[in-house]
Amino acid sequence: MASLSVGELQEMEVDRRGESEESGDDETRRKSINGDVDPSQPTASSKDESPVDMDTITLDPEEEDVDLVHCRIGKIEGLEVLQKAKTLSLRQNLIKKIENLDSLCSIRELDLYDNQIRKLENLHSLTELEQLDVSFNSLRKVEGLEQLTRLKKLFLLHNKITTIANVDHLSGLEMLELGSNRIRVIENLDSLTSLQSLFLGTNKITKLQNLDGLHNLTVLSIQSNRITKIEGLQNLVNLRELYLSHNGVEVIEGLENNKKLTTLDIAANRVKKIENISHLTELQEFWMNDNQIDNWSDLDELKNAKSLETVYLERNPLQKDPQYRRKIMLALPSVRQIDATFIRF
Repeated sequence: MASLSVGELQEMEVDRRGESEESGDDETRRKSINGDVDPSQPTASSKDESPVDMDTITLDPEEEDVDLVHCRIGKIEGLEVLQKAKTLSLRQNLIKKIENLDSLCSIRELDLYDNQIRKLENLHSLTELEQLDVSFNSLRKVEGLEQLTRLKKLFLLHNKITTIANVDHLSGLEMLELGSNRIRVIENLDSLTSLQSLFLGTNKITKLQNLDGLHNLTVLSIQSNRITKIEGLQNLVNLRELYLSHNGVEVIEGLENNKKLTTLDIAANRVKKIENISHLTELQEFWMNDNQIDNWSDLDELKNAKSLETVYLERNPLQKDPQYRRKIMLALPSVRQIDATFIRF
């Protein structure tokens, strides 16, 4: 998996994961995970461009997958002919308002990534919608989704959203991406019992809380926040991937019930000791780079993970040992990758 962390020198280590892989272009995804995207700069389309008239764009009434990417569209209009459309992509345009979509009631996927939209509105007719992406816009609220009861995936990455709200009716939602916003509290998620993936990276969250109702959650990403304690995860018994890099965690704890974890990422925190994870026998990836681990005996905590393949421990005091790689190989014989380098046999 491709990886990237905050600094240029760490590009190989921490990126992959903490953001959903379905929203946005590859370069923007890699940069935005740890806040490397400058929100004042356009991502792919230049906001200085002049919008074009929709009359200049040819639309095929028979098309089911409509792709109008980077067409300099300034206003949504004239799409009534697209009665057979199932997916509509309007990403990287100059759209300021969601409007004139009432006739497209059979749309399943709507992509408005990278525009200039300030409000979620006028979506009430899209009752068949299963996927909505309004990432990289200027939204301040989650709203206007009341009629979208069939929604399964919602991407609101890199906006100006301050609170998690108005999603309680989305009981069928499986993926929620709210990374790179201004959220301070995890809340109002209790009714999302179908949720499988929750992405909250690069916000201002200080505490892991209000997750008890998410029994089906398998992926939780809360990288680059202000978390200091691992807690509130006891009901997430189906959790498989947990991403907590770039926080202020000092102790590994609170994972007693998360026995299905295959990926544990606690890179770039303040952890001094690997502990309380010997019961995580299904671990395949363990990311602990950029911490304060200095005792080789700590690796004993990982010996029960017989399928462990990837371990990141660089930029810990342990790495100063001339036998660093050899000692990891001896302690954890199943490992096939140490830091960014695969083991050669």
